[in-house]
Amino acid sequence: MSDLEQFRMETRKWLEANCPAEMREPVRDEEDVYWGGRNASFKNDAQKAWFEACVEKGYTVPAWPKEYGGAGLSAPEAKVLREEMARIDARPPLSSFGIWMLGPALLHFGTEGQKQRFLNEIARGEIRWCQGYSEPGSGSDLVSLQTYGEDKCDHWVVNGQKVWTSYADQADWIFCLVRTDKANKYQGITFMLIDMATKGVSTKPIKLISGNSPFCETFLEDVAVPKSYGEDIPAQVGEVNRGWDVAKYLLGHEREMISGAGGGDRTAAIGAAMKRHAAKTGDDLDPVLRAELAMFDVDALAYSAMGEKFLDEAKAGRAHPAQPNMMKYAGTELNKRRHELMMAAGGSRSLEWESEDTGGGKPARSWLRTKANSIEGGTSEVMLNVVSKRILELPGG
Repeated sequence: MSDLEQFRMETRKWLEANCPAEMREPVRDEEDVYWGGRNASFKNDAQKAWFEACVEKGYTVPAWPKEYGGAGLSAPEAKVLREEMARIDARPPLSSFGIWMLGPALLHFGTEGQKQRFLNEIARGEIRWCQGYSEPGSGSDLVSLQTYGEDKCDHWVVNGQKVWTSYADQADWIFCLVRTDKANKYQGITFMLIDMATKGVSTKPIKLISGNSPFCETFLEDVAVPKSYGEDIPAQVGEVNRGWDVAKYLLGHEREMISGAGGGDRTAAIGAAMKRHAAKTGDDLDPVLRAELAMFDVDALAYSAMGEKFLDEAKAGRAHPAQPNMMKYAGTELNKRRHELMMAAGGSRSLEWESEDTGGGKPARSWLRTKANSIEGGTSEVMLNVVSKRILELPGG
């Protein structure tokens, strides 16, 4: 038996012993997702037990080094863990922008002091982060941002506004792009870490057409940001005025995160909607819809395989830098398609908005929410432009 086969057997045994049955059920509402943070609370004992078991094992961030709260798994071992968790439909023990976005940037650009403090806090679910990138008038053209940090020797005074800041009203800290040199468009941006409890930081929720939203406006008014949070813990990641290098690196991970919704649960949710519709109406399941569902399942499997291939190439240092753009676009379209099928499978009942029978209008709200996938993290048009120029090498218009 190979070492990897032995690891798979041990992992399967550990998951069976430590993942409660409740944590193997589909996510039904926001409370089923644990985000951690200063003010976090568990929905139930099962969620708490699963999270604590994974923290102890290092499985909230299994591929991170052990000294930063991870399990130190190799790329093949981490892949086995993902496969075994998917086999039993285990929920992620912790959802976090710190894991998906800031963590990889700190591992690449951070000082040892930043890694020791922030990565361990992220891995243990003690800190919840949000992302301060987009501004009114600065979305896809992010380098036009106007939030400005004035150098005051031992601290910065930051003024500006961010928008579409996901969960800013619940976050503890924000990783934020701040212009610190007005004379240089690209080499005048600094990547700062700011405590949301700092005086002058405020948020305002943004409601979407789905009726609710994780998005907020974030305002920074004369916010005093110390240049250091302790020994070897500077407030900026990377060099001052070189934050665009960090931002570009992080954007790739953000697009991978958004594209991950494309694989999703494939056909399970759609099939459940079709069965509910048939049970309540007495109608036979639509053969055309069945065929579309089968086609979607094939495409979702192909997408997942493509993701695994890209991940392996990235670990080996052979990935094309534009691959996250391709994954983001494909994942966006696949996720929108899945929710279109769920709406079709549910029939007219899927259009209900407030009924308890449909979980408070969840199918319709989720379907409307997917429309934002083609905007957030870089518009689909921008993604296609990057793919055409950098992967297909087509001539510019």
